[in-house]
Amino acid sequence: MSVVEMKVPTIGESITEVTLSQWLKKDGDYVELDEPICEFESDKATLEFPAEAAGKLIHVAAEGDDLEIGALVAKVDTSVTREEGGSSNGAPEKKEEKKKEEQPAPAPAGEESKAEESYATGHPSPAAGKILKEADIQPEKVEGTGRGGRITKEDALKAVEAQKSQPSRPEPEKEAPQKTQKQIVSTPRENFSRDTSRKKMSRMRRTIAKRLVSAKNETAMLTTFNEVDLTEVMKLRKKYQEKFVEKYGIKLGFMSLFAKACAKVLMEMPDVNASLDGEELVYHDYADISIAISTPTGLVVPPVHNVESLSFAEIEYKIAELAEKARNGNLTLDEMQGGTFTITNGGVFGSLLSTPILNEPQSAILGMHGIKQRPMVIDGQVVPRPMMYLALSYDHRVIDGSSSVTFLVKVKELLEDPVAMLMDL
Repeated sequence: MSVVEMKVPTIGESITEVTLSQWLKKDGDYVELDEPICEFESDKATLEFPAEAAGKLIHVAAEGDDLEIGALVAKVDTSVTREEGGSSNGAPEKKEEKKKEEQPAPAPAGEESKAEESYATGHPSPAAGKILKEADIQPEKVEGTGRGGRITKEDALKAVEAQKSQPSRPEPEKEAPQKTQKQIVSTPRENFSRDTSRKKMSRMRRTIAKRLVSAKNETAMLTTFNEVDLTEVMKLRKKYQEKFVEKYGIKLGFMSLFAKACAKVLMEMPDVNASLDGEELVYHDYADISIAISTPTGLVVPPVHNVESLSFAEIEYKIAELAEKARNGNLTLDEMQGGTFTITNGGVFGSLLSTPILNEPQSAILGMHGIKQRPMVIDGQVVPRPMMYLALSYDHRVIDGSSSVTFLVKVKELLEDPVAMLMDL
């Protein structure tokens, strides 16, 4: 018997542990070389683990186990061939072939194609699995359009919409029995639900929790506020949106305008773009702006590199690409690294005002919020204006209070006069 031991590989410099989120192949299945057998969830991304040899798979770790780098995950018995151990229960395929020969009628035409289906067929991605579970939809009822028949997040969302669109069977109307006050008061308490349930936090959620506590405890974090009149920004988008889409194939959003304004001011105020490393300040001559993206498994903040040098269309393309990858769980570790400043937009969820928490080791984060029509006094006249509250949380060890206020005022001025920003004034 020749056995190959498969251990957790080195994934990245900062990653020392992963969680085995799910097995893609059953214990006893025959696997080919480089065929993914399970998925690891690291602090930043979900990764597939390929087989290092062909043979019979033997599980060692279990789903949900936290494994250190180098820990044993599984073994592969390379002495077993596909003919000897191709089925999930380890039964030789030769017996199956004999049974087929004894059948008086040929197998249906669909059987041959089923045998050729990928291991991923009918298997949901982590994001899709969560959506289907919440909607109480069985994966077997969903057709996967991803690679190898994998059920993608889009497949899951379509299944949920299809379920909602199905007309519910109307129940026959019944006359509600009249209850006396005595009957209502004396409802037995055993009819009330007092159940609780426990679920282990995902590795990403645990990592987010640790970093938030660290940012709160290890930095001298303060927040300064201001408000911005978005009248000119909205006029600009309305006037040029159609031409912008026609030329670049993507909409001009608020995020690219805010990112560009922040990048311009960051280049003028290097302290806000700096980070603290021990007793040294690290300054950056570029603006890598991390964009907070909400995903089914938690918040991620992949950076858009060199925002100061990108056009508005390039920024929009990059944000859209990162958002799509993040929500499908396809972000790579390299795409999660870095960032000198962060922007988070709570306004998309209805937030009017908040104090965003720092994304260490960065020294500042800008919080955008909901746009509301508010009465403002302009040239002695009260007029309605689309207003947004801005919040800048900063590390007071690196950034002085006057610098934080000045930074926010400069960003506000650029957004209230976007033509000046476009002309680099």
